[in-house]
Amino acid sequence: MQALLILTTLPDQDAARQLARQLVEARLAACVNVLSACTSVYRWQAAIQEETEIPLLIKTSADGYAAVETFLLEHHPYELPEIVALPVVQGLPGYLDWVRAETRA
Repeated sequence: MQALLILTTLPDQDAARQLARQLVEARLAACVNVLSACTSVYRWQAAIQEETEIPLLIKTSADGYAAVETFLLEHHPYELPEIVALPVVQGLPGYLDWVRAETRA
C-alpha cells in the first residue's frame, strides 16, 4: 500500500477542523493535521493576493486519492482549492499499516 500526504488550505480554523473531522469520519483519511495559520501570497485573477490560511496535512492511501479529491472538491469553500498529493516513500511500517487499516471502506 502506497501512503499519500495530501496538502490543502482552508480560510479559517473552523472550516479546517470541520473538513478534517469529515475526512476522518468518512474513513477517507487516517489522520488530518490542522496546522497553525500561515500567510499565503499568490497571484489570482491577475492580482497578487495575501491571505491567512490554515494548512491541512491529510494522511491516506494512494488507492483513496480519487475519493479524497472528489470529497474536497464537493466540500471545500474555495473555487479552486489547493490539492497536492505527495507519495510517502518511507515511514514507520506500523504507522503505515495503521493508515491502511483506517482508510479501508
